[in-house]
Amino acid sequence: MSSISIFDMLKIGVGPSSSHTLGPWRAAEQWIHELKDAHIFNNCIHIKVDLFGSLSLTGKGHATDIAIILGLTGADPVTFDPDNIDATIELIKTFNRINFNNEFSLDFNPEKDIVFHKEFLDFHPNGITFTAKLNNGGTQTSTFYSIGGGFVIKENQEPNNIETIQLPYPIQSSKDLLKHCAQENATISEIVLRNEKTWKTEEQIDADIKLIWETMLNAMFQGCHQQGVLPGGLNVKRRAFEIHKKLIGSANCCDTKNWVKSIRNTEVKFRQILKWVSCFALSVNEVNASLGRIVTAPTNGSAGVIPAVLMYYLVIENHDADFNHIKKFLLVAGEIGCIFKKNATISAAMGGCQAEIGVSSAMAAGALTELLGGTPQQVTIAAEIAMEHHLGLTCDPIGGLVQIPCIERNSMGAIKAIHAAELALETNPDSVKVTLDEVIKTMWETAKDMNHKYKETSEGGLAIAVSLANC
Repeated sequence: MSSISIFDMLKIGVGPSSSHTLGPWRAAEQWIHELKDAHIFNNCIHIKVDLFGSLSLTGKGHATDIAIILGLTGADPVTFDPDNIDATIELIKTFNRINFNNEFSLDFNPEKDIVFHKEFLDFHPNGITFTAKLNNGGTQTSTFYSIGGGFVIKENQEPNNIETIQLPYPIQSSKDLLKHCAQENATISEIVLRNEKTWKTEEQIDADIKLIWETMLNAMFQGCHQQGVLPGGLNVKRRAFEIHKKLIGSANCCDTKNWVKSIRNTEVKFRQILKWVSCFALSVNEVNASLGRIVTAPTNGSAGVIPAVLMYYLVIENHDADFNHIKKFLLVAGEIGCIFKKNATISAAMGGCQAEIGVSSAMAAGALTELLGGTPQQVTIAAEIAMEHHLGLTCDPIGGLVQIPCIERNSMGAIKAIHAAELALETNPDSVKVTLDEVIKTMWETAKDMNHKYKETSEGGLAIAVSLANC
């Protein structure tokens, strides 16, 4: 049974895509470690990168080449300042030189040394091969796969063997999770926290959850206060700024703390609530689309759903909410994401947008249900409802950019999550006909049946129905 931490599902990174940006960035880092472990890093005289399948077809729109270059320089996606990306890349392109892992300089021409191949490798749609030429005339080649949510595995490595350790409450399915809750008379967040203590102390868990929430909150704040057009050539206008301006009124907020207070004082009629939730989701994904810092939840393309729903709870549902509520929410959301990861996929290149927006909506729905007083059974019911109504959702980004329809889908996923939670709270678990495990299995079967054109290739759907010339 594979063991996945919630912090594997909720990772801090840079947009616009966890599978096409964060994953390749991490793959470059892993390759460097591999070269060092083999004691040949210092023998490298030239490096080359080959991209395959979905990484190639939508790589430019997802900034895959940029992420790889930054990874090869040794930059860390968690700490590297996104504001320095353009200058760093421009310097490398101007001089065709790269400071390999920030240790020594090599000739490197991004236009020639990063090659985009349309063909797919057998194992996974997101393939990437690194090749190093050595000073003794030999070469070293390694192939990695970005399997969604920033997860990366090397060729011939089993995807479920990300980490396997003995947890006090092993969880492979929602059935396992509910069994532990019943036996221990515990909530889902309590069971998940006990498992997380296998990896970290509770103090470390709290610190990491605070950092994750701060990153989410900062992304919402930034997106709501930034106007203009998103990069990439589609000329997509940022919408969160105008929506936020109308909703917030005359309040002037210089930081996130005062911002939250100001939102709590705004009008909360039904239409305003819908607009606030949409605004929160849009703001995060506009930051993501512009290579900003966000939290994969469980992916970059779906990064807006969970913060939007949690923010809804904090500023609409419970003005007295504190860190403990945030902690419970992210523990539950993370575990639901882990169950999807173990039994299906969170990769749009494998499962379409149901694997991103659908999973994030299910995560948020379940987490919100616990905060609203739902039982563990109702938590899984909410997650099931949310996914059930995302089944078959395709991934068809126009121009290969995580903008249309990706950004709007986050607002829809957030609204569905809230609705699913309310439906679950009014549901008697004894009358439920479809379980979360059954809908996860169905999602995976749907993913396997889905034509590859609708799996983040930009070869079908809106990606070809909409002319780029009209954008």
